[in-house]
Amino acid sequence: MKQHNVVISGSGLWTPPYSISNDELVEAFNAHSNKFNAENAAAIEAGEIDAAPMSDAAFIEKASGIKNRFAYIKDGILDPDRMYPRIPYREDDELSHQAEMAVAAARDAMKEANKTGADIDAVIVSCAHTIRYYPSIAIEVQHELGIEGFGFDMQVACSAATFALHRACEMLAAGTAKTVLCINPEMATPQVNFKDRDSHFIFGDVATAMILEKAETCTSEHSYQVINTKCVTTYSNNIRTNFSYLARSYDRDPFEASAMMHQEGRKVFKEVCPMATQHIIDNIAEVDLAPADISRWWLHQANINMNTLISRKLLGREASPEEAPIVLDRYANTGSAGSMVAFNLHHKDLQTGDYGLLCSFGAGYSIGSLLVQKR
Repeated sequence: MKQHNVVISGSGLWTPPYSISNDELVEAFNAHSNKFNAENAAAIEAGEIDAAPMSDAAFIEKASGIKNRFAYIKDGILDPDRMYPRIPYREDDELSHQAEMAVAAARDAMKEANKTGADIDAVIVSCAHTIRYYPSIAIEVQHELGIEGFGFDMQVACSAATFALHRACEMLAAGTAKTVLCINPEMATPQVNFKDRDSHFIFGDVATAMILEKAETCTSEHSYQVINTKCVTTYSNNIRTNFSYLARSYDRDPFEASAMMHQEGRKVFKEVCPMATQHIIDNIAEVDLAPADISRWWLHQANINMNTLISRKLLGREASPEEAPIVLDRYANTGSAGSMVAFNLHHKDLQTGDYGLLCSFGAGYSIGSLLVQKR
């Protein structure tokens, strides 16, 4: 879908105050495994159950590129007897934790775009997980920011952010909104199974936001015209969570391992990388551009090996850190927000006329991308 008069005029980033290194995470994981193995030594010896495995910080970095992640609440995650965050409950009349994250990122984007609540008439909160079904987090944020109009939540796993930007472009093109605020408050750590060696290191928390509007109303210093958008979904079970309110009716533990995020990592790598590469090529080809014409690639931040392979397929060589910036070493996988974090931290150096491409991919499978040009 070609967009000729829509611009990204503001970008916001909220980073949690707490960080967790690989070494910290592995120390807690291995302490939990050692305790489990000691308590179940007889059953393990008899072959009745498997011993809990050990984790390794160096292996995590080599396999994923992740060195660190941020957490909304760190307390509890590194407790071998708990292994999940201890988040204080908030009453119905208090601002929710996720809305608090969203508002912080939104204010940052609004400042960059020179907008107040009175200038915005649509809010989209799009992320892998929302903390409740209703009322919508977007409507709560809308209320907190004094925005008149409408808001709604979206979930398309790790592609939620780019899919929301697509919807914003369509609303602006159709005239159903004049300025749209898209927010990605990724509160991932409560959904992580920190007792699972294959996934305990993957995710971190963050919130990002973007303002989209028509070019004629834009007054920001750094703005990007949306040239083309593209999205696709194809069904796969290889990345899944089964957490559901139906757990009570199923008579199952709502927090059992299968309810938490789980994936077939090798299958995902093998299947998604060529899909994402072709998706990007098709997007830019629709406006008669080639990969060599793109100055900046803000790719989904899940695994450094995926990003390296995709950029190599696109360019025929290794991409430089300036061409395809990596932020997952510090932030880990932040769901839909990863490419938005990369954009936020690496966009102001582009020159007028430079092209950049935002792309996210994840469960579904789902892939979304936006081709933009610095104004």
